[in-house]
Amino acid sequence: MVDDDRVTLSLLQATLYDWGFIPLLAETGMQALNLLAESHIDLVILDLMMPDMDGMEVLAQTRRLFSHIPFIVLSAHSSAKSVVGSLRHGAADFISKPFNYTDLLDSINTSLASRHVPEAHSVQAGVPPPSSSFQQIVSKSPKMTPVLQMARQVSSYPQTTVALYGESGVGKEVLARAIHAAGGFDDRPFVAVNCAGIPTNLLESELFGHVRGAFTGADRDREGMFCLAKGGTILLDEIGDMPLELQVKLLRVIESRTYVPVGSTRHVKVDFRIVVATHHNLNQLVDQGKFRSDLFHRVNIFPITIPPLRERKEDIPMLVEMFLSRLRMEMGKPLPGISKRGMDYILGYDWPGNVRELKNSLERAAIVVGNEQIPPSHLEFLSSAHPTARREQKKMRLSGGNDQPFELHLTLPPEDFSLKAIISKALHLTLTRCNNNKSLAAQLLKTDRRVFYRLK
Repeated sequence: MVDDDRVTLSLLQATLYDWGFIPLLAETGMQALNLLAESHIDLVILDLMMPDMDGMEVLAQTRRLFSHIPFIVLSAHSSAKSVVGSLRHGAADFISKPFNYTDLLDSINTSLASRHVPEAHSVQAGVPPPSSSFQQIVSKSPKMTPVLQMARQVSSYPQTTVALYGESGVGKEVLARAIHAAGGFDDRPFVAVNCAGIPTNLLESELFGHVRGAFTGADRDREGMFCLAKGGTILLDEIGDMPLELQVKLLRVIESRTYVPVGSTRHVKVDFRIVVATHHNLNQLVDQGKFRSDLFHRVNIFPITIPPLRERKEDIPMLVEMFLSRLRMEMGKPLPGISKRGMDYILGYDWPGNVRELKNSLERAAIVVGNEQIPPSHLEFLSSAHPTARREQKKMRLSGGNDQPFELHLTLPPEDFSLKAIISKALHLTLTRCNNNKSLAAQLLKTDRRVFYRLK
């Protein structure tokens, strides 16, 4: 992502992480070109107006050096000249700011599905592409051994629906991608759909696609996620939040291996592996009438439960080193490691947000630390875990449940301080404090849980 607006970068970064992508950030054209030369990049999201080198020049230079990488241009300057110029220089799409996040996700998936990646790319970039198979999952915990063994076994049977269970942040999508790659699908599409992150009235169209005239505003045929996943794998994340009326249609897809686009009568054959994931107990949802029992039995053919990080703390040092190694490459900083006291604090924390929270805490620490080992004071979770660190920060209080104060500690550099940044930070911290339970966080903030998927 290339944009000189740090707030836009921050919000996009959080959203893309939620969608399962790994974003690298650049605030200038030169930073973008350096990242492209040093890292394995699959897609570029680019702003046009930047101080040192405008987006059109970045696009032109990159197309000469890395012609296989698709570009999506985001710009508030959506004149005909800008749009035509971007597309003429090879951009895959042009989206005007302010933009709709659903449109952006659709554009990203379409661009990734249609890109051509030459075999020599990893050599040209100087960095081998990151492995998406089981080699990427670091663990020595005995609780993870049967999890990985079952995942390897089912990877050879693409017609079998896999159900991944576990708390938010444990790595359900990482495991789904490993199953996808280990089954020989590494060169085929992997499409992740967050069933809780797309408004109910749009989810059916997002999954099945629609034909022109299917509803008001449908001015053209549009392929859905099922079509984009053809020949590969589709991950239906947070399937426990799927509306009941759509559960019936998903059941038909699994049973008949066909689907019908919205507004059409044409049956399209299903040719992809189905993986579902949820942090809910689907059995309980069935008892509560929120999940169909017939669908539960169809998706629960091969269940795998991933244990939370607090139950496999022996994996933490390995995960810390893996994340720091990636951050060294992404940030170009030495990052010599974690101090002994810092590691003691990390091992003493329960990590309610699991691996995702650990990764995010290390990323923040890597940004603020110099060339020394990361001390406890640079780890964001300490504000709620340790009283000594809590006293060092200013407090922001929000009313919580049971008439008890709910505390959030906001720390922002002066140049990033704005209302948008405060809102984004408050959403992120509240979600972390609520163990990534979006419903509880939304209840505390008196808002809708979908705000966590549509940060603007």
